[in-house]
Amino acid sequence: MKDWWRGSVTYQVYLRSFQDSNGDGIGDLPGLTRRLEHIARLGCDAVWLSPVFPSPMADMGYDVSDYTDIDPLFGTLADFDAMLAHAHALGLKVIIDQVLSHSSSAHPFFAESRASRTNPRADWYVWADARPDGTAPNNWLSVFGGPAWEWDARRRQYYLHNFLPSQPDFNFHNPDVQDWLLGTMRFWLDRGVDGFRLDTVNYYFHDRHLRSNPPEARHETQPAINPCDMQDHLYSKTRPENIGFLRRIRALLDSYDDRAAVGEVGEGRRAIAVMADYTRGEDRLHMAYSFDMLGPQFTAAHFRDRVEGFFTGAPDGWPCWAFSNHDVIRHVTRWSGAGTQDGVARLSAALLLSLPGSVCLYQGEELGQTETDIAYHELTDPPGFAFWPDYKGRDGCRTPMVWDATPQGGFTEGRPWLPVKPPQLSRNVASQDGVPGSVLETYRRMLAWRRANPALRTGTTRFVDLPEPVLAFFRDAGQGGILCIFNLSPDEVLLTLDHATLVGPAQAAGLTGRTLSLGASGYAFAAASGMTRLRPYAPKVRNTARPRPARLAS
Repeated sequence: MKDWWRGSVTYQVYLRSFQDSNGDGIGDLPGLTRRLEHIARLGCDAVWLSPVFPSPMADMGYDVSDYTDIDPLFGTLADFDAMLAHAHALGLKVIIDQVLSHSSSAHPFFAESRASRTNPRADWYVWADARPDGTAPNNWLSVFGGPAWEWDARRRQYYLHNFLPSQPDFNFHNPDVQDWLLGTMRFWLDRGVDGFRLDTVNYYFHDRHLRSNPPEARHETQPAINPCDMQDHLYSKTRPENIGFLRRIRALLDSYDDRAAVGEVGEGRRAIAVMADYTRGEDRLHMAYSFDMLGPQFTAAHFRDRVEGFFTGAPDGWPCWAFSNHDVIRHVTRWSGAGTQDGVARLSAALLLSLPGSVCLYQGEELGQTETDIAYHELTDPPGFAFWPDYKGRDGCRTPMVWDATPQGGFTEGRPWLPVKPPQLSRNVASQDGVPGSVLETYRRMLAWRRANPALRTGTTRFVDLPEPVLAFFRDAGQGGILCIFNLSPDEVLLTLDHATLVGPAQAAGLTGRTLSLGASGYAFAAASGMTRLRPYAPKVRNTARPRPARLAS
């Protein structure tokens, strides 16, 4: 289906932690194939698969040493083909992660590049001379700590690495590098993948003149945990030349049927503007997402500002929103306190799946999964070691998917690479499957509701002016619309809706009745008019022939 990605819902699989099939404690492709029915039954349109390529795993696969094969940890190319065929049979698209900005230092091209300054690939990575005093060419800092430059004694030059020293950056100013990387993408398109998630999509180009970054304008009185956050990265990333390469990616995808790309924008204060810039028109990325909804902010003003900011900047662009992924603390933990996790989880499902644009769900999100408390001796993530204890790294959101209440949660028969702890074990698929009001069933019903309503997938959006903690907006597809209202607080709110008739995902599943309770915490959809009570962390959604006013009751 052409433009299947518009309004789509993609399920992110962090493969190492999804399902182990051979007892080595690491998830793999045969395990994913076994569990694809779970994703299809949930009601998703696509699967985003974390990197599966050969890698030393210094950054858990985001350090690629071969772009056209499968790491033996995960299986074989035949296993990949079997997974892809099964996904397609279930009606699921498959998007794979592409790490183009950098390779592993174990990649043979880097070995060749560092061998001399005159070899055929000498200019395939970013090399620069030291300053007269021997220091690095400029002040650029690595996301993972320390300078973004590493000295190489063979070439007697520095090379650029925006992440680990074992992740040298490609030189995108060299057209041969671009051509080769596009060729690796063609390999997977020919194999049948439906598109790509582009890692660090704004990191491809660097400033040719290697100008130092200015300081970030900060209001904090003490230094950041990570010094990288104290720079405004004007010159080390998000360069204007990036647009040209994005056009080349789009042209490649457009030469195939029904393929799409979503870019990860790793940017701070300009993230929404960059998302808009990278997706405007018909010749750039199909979709982009940033970390703007992956932080601690949980206010109506924040969500409204991000959505309106995007569509103001790019009315013809297309965002992809997410509340959790493999790089951030799970949103149920970020946004809830003791005893409110289920309420926040259900509200988040309704809110995220009502937003204009496309959506990414992260594995376990549909269970209301919480962040795992990782001890220092359990760490595997490089930033966790670098910035402990104020930042514990990303292991806490990457612990294994929990399928049942057995000791390892049904993930493995061996010892898992990260621990499955009791708080996470209690939120498993088996205990929520078919249970009315469970977080899992809420996601299933909300996904069905979204799929059944074009207004939620591709309709226009108009926000209603209401004070905190209520977020409200109309979604309209031209044949009536849907009014979406969300109470983002742990307290009850009284809201006046003139002549309102509220409906919800339960009705989409064939249920009827004036009041449809979907959860013990008070998540409810009700038929009402006049004054309406919004229970703590409760959404209400109603069909409406035309927008009608709403206001907080005095």
